Amino acid sequence: MRAVEYCLVAVDCPDPVALSGFYHGLLGGEVKKYDDDWYDLYAPGGHRIAFQRAPGHRPPQWPRADENSQQLHLDFHVRDMGAAETQALSLGAVPLDLDDQDGQRGFRVYADPAGHPFCLCQA
Repeated sequence: MRAVEYCLVAVDCPDPVALSGFYHGLLGGEVKKYDDDWYDLYAPGGHRIAFQRAPGHRPPQWPRADENSQQLHLDFHVRDMGAAETQALSLGAVPLDLDDQDGQRGFRVYADPAGHPFCLCQA
């Protein structure tokens, strides 16, 4: 066993209930409330994403900017880009960069409802 093991990714947001619901709709799994300011998504495959309330949250800028960088983003493999995009948009995702160069690039960039960038990547 390694001295360090993956535990979770914690995401700051203004509304952890809403953002955990968005990612639950996108990925499936189970959302569990820790307290009013922290919700966990236990996603399929053993992955865990936590959503913590940050009252002064400012969404990162896309593309990157010196003053308010994206800080981190999540990538998700998808088998069917069109179906995944439709699902993400129906849940409230906002397109940021959909020019996938006629499928050559293999990914598209969106913002979740709190403004964090994430990518759908062709598996």
